[in-house]
Amino acid sequence: MRGVKAAVAAVLVSLVLGPAAPAAAEPLSKPQGVVVLEVTGKIANTNLGDKAAFDLDSLERFGVSSFTTGTPWTDGKVTFEGVSGNELMATLDADGAEIRAEALDGYSVVIPMEDFRRSGAIIAYKMNGAPLAEGEQGPLWIVYPYDADPGVNDEAHHARSIWQLKSLEIR
Repeated sequence: MRGVKAAVAAVLVSLVLGPAAPAAAEPLSKPQGVVVLEVTGKIANTNLGDKAAFDLDSLERFGVSSFTTGTPWTDGKVTFEGVSGNELMATLDADGAEIRAEALDGYSVVIPMEDFRRSGAIIAYKMNGAPLAEGEQGPLWIVYPYDADPGVNDEAHHARSIWQLKSLEIR
């Protein structure tokens, strides 16, 4: 009976005081090198005014997410390494339904937030162990595990696979 009373008391306290506040995200460090990605919009965790800016070193500190897959733009299977889109959004405390991604050449595309949350999309900075070269697909390329998930190996996801990525706007 004592356990039931404690549980009831805990429920009453949460009803009166409200749920506990989520833990604050770890503060982002400022980039020390050349900024390769800026994230703006509906984000709570920033490091440069109202935006989050990342150099390659700061993206690599997220830990490496990788997969091997074929793509419509490469020969055979290639291995991509980068930051998990889901982990980046969680770290930024992003609160939006979509992401507008823009490339260095001005190409832009709108990506549903679900692509980062559930599809395994990564923001790649390496292909087959080598940094993505600017002027080709680099320095960053949003890629999906096309071979592992036929649901992302379609025209819509190919259009969202933006290379020469420079910025994300969370909306």
